[in-house]
Amino acid sequence: MKIAIIGAGGVGGYFGGRLAHAGTDVTFVARGQQLAALQQRGLEIQSALGNIHVDPVQVTSDPASIGPTDVVIFAVKLWDLADAARAAAPLIGPQTALIAVQNGVEKDDLLRSAYPNGSVLGGVCYIAAHIASPGVIAHIGRMQRLIFGGNSIHVQPLLEACMAARIDAEISRDIEKAMWEKFVFLVGLSATTTATRLPIGVVRSHPRTRQLLLEIMQEVVAVGRAKGIGLPETFANDRLNFYDTLPAEMTASMYKDLERGGRLELDWLSGAVVRLGEALSIPTPANRVIAAVLEPYAVPEKLSI
Repeated sequence: MKIAIIGAGGVGGYFGGRLAHAGTDVTFVARGQQLAALQQRGLEIQSALGNIHVDPVQVTSDPASIGPTDVVIFAVKLWDLADAARAAAPLIGPQTALIAVQNGVEKDDLLRSAYPNGSVLGGVCYIAAHIASPGVIAHIGRMQRLIFGGNSIHVQPLLEACMAARIDAEISRDIEKAMWEKFVFLVGLSATTTATRLPIGVVRSHPRTRQLLLEIMQEVVAVGRAKGIGLPETFANDRLNFYDTLPAEMTASMYKDLERGGRLELDWLSGAVVRLGEALSIPTPANRVIAAVLEPYAVPEKLSI
């Protein structure tokens, strides 16, 4: 199996590194300091599940140098997905499977608009990982789950490759529901940890921030159910209980982006909940406040006094 991973950050670097370490033919498409580090020193993953070092790493800045692949995994930030989809054209053959593992529930629509006849598989990942330094991925906690689904000859081989790499992976028969389940969880985590500038352990331990977390997720569930997604009415409460099992120091990647002064995925998370809620006449006051509070930071170059 030949896999191209566009984006070698926390998500792409972790899952791609695990697959490459286990012997799968993986090539990263990267840029900047991360590209240089991978070329010079290889890829290091620091994890409670075991540290690994992949060297040499197959990595390039030019997708055309790779040629057609079996699977393309998009692991760039959401605002880069449209450009990444266009750049991926040389990687895509008649049976290439496309998987976007970003946050949000609108990503597959973008891929399908770029490749209407392509094999777009839904994808969901659960992991807390980030670039600790160029070429080094830090995995926080032990959660590292990858879910995908759809019709492709590559689905089963990809699952087997993940299992060989000791990645917690599964094939979903209802990948859209799985994406919304992740969306509920992620909007809650990103909204509360970023707005408070605190890890989830603090958020969940204070009654008012815990209630805010619940209300944010309840709004996402209501929007999803209005769209016909089969989420139980009590799903937000179930996710709240799940939050209690997470490492206390966990934060969302959006919090990390805010800390370093980077762009935020706000418009695809709480912003998307507000936008989708308006279209469906579902009130989303908690997410609306989060979107308003964080909007000045969403695009740093627009931040002014």
